[in-house]
Amino acid sequence: MKKHIKGYALSAMNTIPTIFNEKISPYTAVGGKERIASTGISAVILNRPGLPRRSIFHDLEKVGFDNVISIESCAPHYDIEELAGRFPFVRFILPENEINLGGQINLAASEIESPLFFVIHSDMKIIAGGTARRMAQRLSVNHEESDGSIDKKSGFKRLCTVPLIMSPNYETLPSLSAPMTHKRMIRTVFSEPHNEGEKTLYPFDGIGIYDRQRFIHTGGFDITLSHVHWQLMDFGLRASLWGEEIAANLQLKLSYEGELPSENFTVENSYMRFYLKNLAPVFRRDYAHLPYYRFPGFLFKSGEDLFSAWDEFKECRKWVLKNKLRWRCDAREVTKSWSMN
Repeated sequence: MKKHIKGYALSAMNTIPTIFNEKISPYTAVGGKERIASTGISAVILNRPGLPRRSIFHDLEKVGFDNVISIESCAPHYDIEELAGRFPFVRFILPENEINLGGQINLAASEIESPLFFVIHSDMKIIAGGTARRMAQRLSVNHEESDGSIDKKSGFKRLCTVPLIMSPNYETLPSLSAPMTHKRMIRTVFSEPHNEGEKTLYPFDGIGIYDRQRFIHTGGFDITLSHVHWQLMDFGLRASLWGEEIAANLQLKLSYEGELPSENFTVENSYMRFYLKNLAPVFRRDYAHLPYYRFPGFLFKSGEDLFSAWDEFKECRKWVLKNKLRWRCDAREVTKSWSMN
C-alpha cells in the first residue's frame, strides 16, 4: 500500500487550477504492480456505490489493457486488499475526501502511464470494440494521415474518442452533445451518433478514450466546478476553443447494466464560472481576453454581492490572461460551426 499526497483539498477561495492537477485531494493507492500488456491503453473504472467489481475486472483483463485504475469512494473498504491480491494489474485509488467526476478522471490521468486511457463506469460493459491493442491502433495516426502539425504530435487522432453508448436493452442513447444558444444562454442538445468521427461537445458521463498528453496539456477537468454538467461543458467547450476535438468511434460500443444517468442543467454558481471562462472572453486575432465591460452583466446575473462578484471576475480574468494564446476562436464561432454541420 502506498499513500500519495500530490496536492491539497480545495481552499475556501476555490481558485481555478492554472496547471493540470494543481489541486487534488490526498489519496492512497493499493496494488497495481503488474502490467498485463504494452498496448498503449489502460482502463479507468469510476465506481458506482454498491456494485460488484469482479466481473468487470475479468472482462477488462480479457480485453488486454495495460493496467486498470479503479477509483473508489472515500467510504471504508474491507475487500481492497483481497481484490488487489486477486487482480494484481488493478490499482485501487482511495481518496481521503469525496471528489467529483472530473476530479476522479484527473486523478486517474495522474496515475496512468499509458498514452491512452479509457474511462468507463462500473455499471457498464464493453460489448464491441475488439482488443485494447486494436482500440489503440484505431486511434493512432498513420503516415498518410500525419501532416507534421503540432496537433498530431502525440501520435493519436484527437483529445477524446467517445463510444456508441447503449441502454441495458441495447437501445442506442442520444449521447452526442452540441452547443446551442438561446436567449443569450448556452444549452446542450443531444443526438444519436450516426457517422464515424462525428463531433461531440463533451464525453457523455465522462466516458471515452482520452489522449493523456492532450488531456494534461488542456488542463483536464476544472474540479472547482461542483456541478457535473457545467464541469463537462467547461472541459468540452475549452477543448473546442483551444483547437482540440472530441468525436465518436462507432466500432466501440458500451452498454449500461443499471439505471441510466440523468443530466441536470440547473444554472447555479458553476455556470457563472463556466460563463466567465468560456463565453465571456473576446477573441482578437491570435489571443483572448476577458474585458472589464463584461463585469456589470456578470454582477447582475450572478446574484452575488459586489465584492464577491468582483473577486470571482478577477480570478477568471487572471486565468484567461494566463492562457490567452491558446484560444483559436470564440464561443460564438464554436456554436456557429456546429449549426452549420
